[in-house]
Amino acid sequence: MKQGTITFLKVAIFSIGIIILALCVFWLPGLARDTAEAFPEYASLRFPVLLGLYATAIPFFLALYETLELLKYIESKNAFSDLAVISLKYIKYCAITIIILYVIGLFLLVSKNALHPGIGVIGVVIIFATLVILLFTAVLQGLLKSALELKSENDLTV
Repeated sequence: MKQGTITFLKVAIFSIGIIILALCVFWLPGLARDTAEAFPEYASLRFPVLLGLYATAIPFFLALYETLELLKYIESKNAFSDLAVISLKYIKYCAITIIILYVIGLFLLVSKNALHPGIGVIGVVIIFATLVILLFTAVLQGLLKSALELKSENDLTV
């Protein structure tokens, strides 16, 4: 992979991380406050929902970190290694965690009869997008394991 492509991907990952961090720190608390003021009957859900969203941000940032590690392995021409398989495994686990947290959050909001359809659609879109990432990572991890096994067999043959 060319150095410019790797640099572009690193900048994109850092940009995504900074944007999500800024939204979590600056926009999300204000949105929760404004929503609690506009809908006082749901004000008791302000902090649990905020905590749930922050809980999903943790595996998201861990997945971004592992993606940067994966790019570092590619940059050092060490993409076909056990370290890359481990990074993909961690990304897969982060995706599973995000899906579980969003499903739990949606069920809790439905049980309290507080799920607005727009929020439900956003939650389902996030779940499906994360599911796509999970499946892609699992397939990539399996392919990388197979390639490593073939590489080790070829090294033993020669």
